[in-house]
Amino acid sequence: MDEQLRYYGNKLAFETDSWDLRVALEAGENIVVVDARSPEAYQREHIPGAINLPHRKMSEETTGQLDKGALIVVYCDGIGCNASTKGALNMANLGFRVKELIGGLDWWKRDGYKTEGSPPGTNSSVCGCG
Repeated sequence: MDEQLRYYGNKLAFETDSWDLRVALEAGENIVVVDARSPEAYQREHIPGAINLPHRKMSEETTGQLDKGALIVVYCDGIGCNASTKGALNMANLGFRVKELIGGLDWWKRDGYKTEGSPPGTNSSVCGCG
């Protein structure tokens, strides 16, 4: 039983879903949403207010302006992309408190939340997660 409690407690400590993220953002919680995909993928479509910080470029220099007291929520395209996992690991290694957005941009949209970016059809559908 203790192992089960630890597992589910850890899962909630390290992951969030689109509903909880939206509620926290609307409540004004100190959250920085990070899109860990390529700049091209971010330009096509992203969560409103998210900053683009590709996981391959995360470093002390590129994250120096971020609030170390904020919760960093990292996302990518969805379950077929691991850029958010790589980004969450990078941000944790840099000393940030991090959660990964379950389902990424895909589940954000499935839950009916708006996105920003280029109009549809202006770019290819390559995910840019790599």
